[in-house]
This record gives sequence, structure tokens and C-alpha cells, in this order.
Amino acid sequence: MKSVDSTIDLPALYHSMLRIRRAEEAIANRYHEQQMRCPVHLCIGEEAIAVGVCASLTTPDVVYGNHRSHGHYMAKGGDLNAMIAEIYGKSTGCCGGRGGSMHLIDNTAGFAGAVPIVGGTVPLAVGAGWSFKLKEEERVAVVFFGDGCFEEGVLHEAMNFAALKKIPTIFVCENNGMSVYTPLTDRQPVRSISGIARAHGLGVYTGDGNDIFEVAHLAGEAIAQARSGGGPQFLEFKTYRWFGHVGHEFDDDLGYRPDETPQFREDRCPLKRAEAALSQNYGWQDGDFSAIEQRVKEEVEAAFQFTFDSPEPNPNTSGDHTYAE
Repeated sequence: MKSVDSTIDLPALYHSMLRIRRAEEAIANRYHEQQMRCPVHLCIGEEAIAVGVCASLTTPDVVYGNHRSHGHYMAKGGDLNAMIAEIYGKSTGCCGGRGGSMHLIDNTAGFAGAVPIVGGTVPLAVGAGWSFKLKEEERVAVVFFGDGCFEEGVLHEAMNFAALKKIPTIFVCENNGMSVYTPLTDRQPVRSISGIARAHGLGVYTGDGNDIFEVAHLAGEAIAQARSGGGPQFLEFKTYRWFGHVGHEFDDDLGYRPDETPQFREDRCPLKRAEAALSQNYGWQDGDFSAIEQRVKEEVEAAFQFTFDSPEPNPNTSGDHTYAE
């Protein structure tokens, strides 16, 4: 954990990370009930990146996610009730129950959308940023993606165009070293991901994605640079995906990432690191942690109850809010 930055509100960031962790744990615990009829990609272990980046954003700024975006949605202020309801396919979901886990949106919070197609939201974020520049608005667009996205041509095209036009878009690479079951070393030659971004002409920042202080500090610098006319910025954060690529279970038994043992992940847990800093630098004691746990528990339980009380979508509205044939 880096030294404490007095400008960073660690208690607030910890609360946001804890909400994401407990919400996803609840999803994992209930998935076997077979009421969530969509796949779920959990971001447990990667919470610090979403929270640290979004800490420097304003509501008018926009965020684009990917297939693993519960954390991005919640960190940007997306409605938890609507997210859980969407995963359950209820009419009160953020997409009216039509999209499921990989199609989240909350325009009131500035979460512009998530899609399952790798790299699919990258050009959308560049387009949004370009519109901000043309309108002379002091807004930025952020897009989250994994290291696997570097194998998609659209990312390189988008970075090139963003650099050419000095577009205020922040590219955030959550580098967990895996694409489904294949490690980075088996997919890409030995090279620096951030070095490629630098070669495209972007401002580049790299850091430990499990350290909320480092993420928040670097993201704050990058966002300020983009907002002030410095053009597109690139953030690469190393992190670890605790669960399998998709689903509600650990998949350590498959043996495709032997170094990432439970103890390995626990030692790098962003919440544990933040808890240590809260105890050491903020004087938090057991009662403080118990109180915030209780608040989060009640909020998550309320979101599930809201979902269970919500109606199923009306079949007669199945064609509403769709824009393709």
C-alpha cells in the first residue's frame, strides 16, 4: 500500500469497494438457485480499479464497460436495485430485464453502457470523447477493458484516432493476465502493453491495480490531463481475477493459473490492503468495520428483495427499446 494521500477519501473508496464485493458475493451465492438466467462475469479481486478510476470522475463524465462490469457500473453510481433486477430479468432492471449481466446502463449516473463483445465499447468511448471536445465541454469518457482487448484491431484504431484528434478519452486496461483460460504469455509476444499505447501517442500510466491509493492517484492525474486538453490517456493496472472467467465459482481445480493460489490472492486483496490502511492511518477499529459491513449487508439484501418483489416483463413489450432488426 502506498503512503496515504490526504486528498484521497479512503473510507468512501473502501465503502464503494465493499459494496461491489458483497453484491457480487451475493450473486455468486444465489446463482445456483437458477433464477438468474444469464451468465455472470464477476470482478471480485479487481474492485480497486473501478473504484479508484471513478473517484475522479463527475456525473457528466461517461464510463463504458465490458462483459465484466458490475464494478464499473456500481463505482460510477449506477443503481444497485436496477442492476440486480436486470440480472434476474425483471422489468425494473436497468434495461427492463432485456439485457442481463453484460448489458448494463445508467445514464443518470453517467454509466453509458456495457456489452459482451471484446473491444465493442472502445470506439463508443472515443466517439463520446470527440463529441465533448467538439462541443468544448470539460467532460471525459472512460472505457474499461482487459489485456485480451489488445488482440482486437478496433483498440489500436481507436487509440490512433484519439491521439490524432487529442480526444479526452481515458483507456483503462485491467490487466489480469488472462483471456478466459489462456495466459497473456501464450497470446502475445513479449512486449509492454503500456509501451504500445505510448507508441500510439497516448499519455501512459502504470500501477498496481490492487492498491486503491495508487489507482486513485494515477487515475486522478490522467483524468485531469485529459480534461485540460492533454489528449487521450492510457492506464494499465495489473490485477487478479479471483473467480473463473465466467460463473459463480472458483476454478483453481483446472490448473491453468497455478501461481494464483487462494493465499496469493488473499495477500493481494484490495479490500484487505485498504483495511490495513484504515486501521493504521485512520484509527479504525472492529466497531467501525462492523458498522460499514452492516450498512452494506442491508443495502445488498434490500436490492435482492426489491428484485424479488418486482414484476416479470410484459411479453407484449418485448419489442420496445430495441433498435435493430
